[in-house]
Amino acid sequence: MNLVAIVGRPNVGKSTLFNRLVGMRQAIVDETAGVTRDRHYGKCEWCGKEFSVVDTGGFTINSDDIFEEEIRKQVMIAIEESDLVLFMTEVDTGITDFDYEIAKILRRCKKPVVLACNKVDSGDKMYGTYEFNALGLGEPCCISSATGSGTGDLLDKIVSLLPENSVAEDDNPDLPHFAIVGKPNVGKSSLTNALLGEERNIVTPIAGTTRDSISSHYNKFGHEFILVDTAGVRKKAKVTEDLEFYSVMRSVRAIENADVCILMIDATCGLEAQDMSIFNLIARNRKGCVIVVNKWDLVQDKTANTLKEYTEAIKARIAPFNDIPIIFTSVLNKQRILDVLNAATGVYENYSRRIPTSQLNEIILPEIENYPPPAWKGKYVKIKYVTQLPTKFPSFAFFCNLPQYIRDPYKRFLENKLRSNFDFSGCTVDVYLRKK
Repeated sequence: MNLVAIVGRPNVGKSTLFNRLVGMRQAIVDETAGVTRDRHYGKCEWCGKEFSVVDTGGFTINSDDIFEEEIRKQVMIAIEESDLVLFMTEVDTGITDFDYEIAKILRRCKKPVVLACNKVDSGDKMYGTYEFNALGLGEPCCISSATGSGTGDLLDKIVSLLPENSVAEDDNPDLPHFAIVGKPNVGKSSLTNALLGEERNIVTPIAGTTRDSISSHYNKFGHEFILVDTAGVRKKAKVTEDLEFYSVMRSVRAIENADVCILMIDATCGLEAQDMSIFNLIARNRKGCVIVVNKWDLVQDKTANTLKEYTEAIKARIAPFNDIPIIFTSVLNKQRILDVLNAATGVYENYSRRIPTSQLNEIILPEIENYPPPAWKGKYVKIKYVTQLPTKFPSFAFFCNLPQYIRDPYKRFLENKLRSNFDFSGCTVDVYLRKK
């Protein structure tokens, strides 16, 4: 999936535009310059094309602020890793020295650059945007990230310049891609080495040994797939080294390019907040998921019910996605390693399952007749037809006379009926209502 990095000097409205593109107030917005210090990731869809957006901190030079030095490094990495750079400027202040410095860097980078001139709230201000042609990055797009005007034209330009999504670097687009993800030091590289039967990756007790995403072709025991070992995804507050930020970006990309994510957690720590944020990233990207509880041999005072109680605690945390396979392993002792493979392969089969339309209607329509959508404002909704959409993940369209009157609880009912009749364990299921 393509990655777009929003760069610019402090306080030009990068976070406001980011929130508008991803459709939620994810980044903090304030008039004070330099509020954004972390990176925010989000997804944007326009004209049927989906891409990831990363919001960076404001780019500054010759500053005494230690944060601004780190932000500058991470902006450089974001430029290097992205497929397109969106450079934001502001019409009220005109071109500043910072803008010239950033433009100089962007002219040297071999990535497509879109120049956006923000805070063009009225027609009069449009005349002030012509001076930005002097930056040598083409004609600026006039936008107002606060009101949303001009963002459609901006997105049209971004989508037209984005490269076509290339297949994964391994040249095996037909094979399933399994990504091993999790916090640092939970045993991801050890699991890769145990599965491959060789010391493919360096393993040390120091968190953060793996810096890059490493792909390996696995073909044993009747299983064939691409296995990707990723760097540990830390809390943003703990990502200090610029090299580690690079690793986190690579891990996010590995999740986006995978079919099934094997989320590893430490049995001695339990399912922590950082594990949940990685799980939410997997669910947001609509990937298959297997949870592997590693270091099970280190858990003290085990009783007959410990495993059951641990499983129930995890299911309560990840609800409503409580049909995800949970495997308890000790990678060091090579316990239940093959179970992880079998579970991941099973989830991939569910993830890529295609159900014939005739079979879907034969099974689901009687269920809907038994429990039709509740009337809303005196209107009766009739669902007449259901079909599976041609997406990589399981998604279904229900055609009815009044889709706007079907509420979320009934959508969940439809999803539960699909899950109870067809095996989609480990996968997200999307339900869409369409007008017939």
